[in-house]
Amino acid sequence: MNVGRPRENPWKRLPATYIDKRPVEGPVRVTSPGPKGDGSVGLEGDRVGDVANHGGTDQAVYVYGSEDYAHFSGLVGREFAPGAFGENLTTTGYDVNAARIGEQWAGPGGLVLQVTGARIPCGTFRGWIDERGWLKTFTREARPGPYMRVVSPGHVEAGAELEVVHRPDHEVTAAMFFRAAMGERELIPAILEVPEISEAEKDFLRWTAKQ
Repeated sequence: MNVGRPRENPWKRLPATYIDKRPVEGPVRVTSPGPKGDGSVGLEGDRVGDVANHGGTDQAVYVYGSEDYAHFSGLVGREFAPGAFGENLTTTGYDVNAARIGEQWAGPGGLVLQVTGARIPCGTFRGWIDERGWLKTFTREARPGPYMRVVSPGHVEAGAELEVVHRPDHEVTAAMFFRAAMGERELIPAILEVPEISEAEKDFLRWTAKQ
């Protein structure tokens, strides 16, 4: 479980970034932050610096898998610690990129999270990782990690178990959403048919299709 620390952002014209996520001792309260715009996210004590593009209801919690860290470590010859990609929850034992849009995970204290989409890499992420050709590598491998909304608030702490309690009857995964957003536009029409995708994410994909 990781919470961001503010630091200067030399990669965008913004006063700060919270991509520097560090493991914390729990429990930490998780709630829905409301609409995007003020920098709020789901975990108490965390924020985003790019309020126009990050945070809000559909990006309340970002999840990344330790198995995917191992994959990238093998590619670039560098170890990545939990939180290195700016995620709130670092998981193990589940393919988070195969999670379906609308899939729900239940955790401690009544917490329920729902997959909404996938992380789209930006200039801050590229600069933060500081590997030559990083955005091309990250895009090619299509291991983005999902964003999640908070359906029901609760608490989470290191070592907590999350259980998949609902898996929708379609094949649109976080990885597929990412591939569509990153150039495979032929995937977009099928994704737009998925009822669990929010109107904000649909608008983003429609905008992507026109680029």
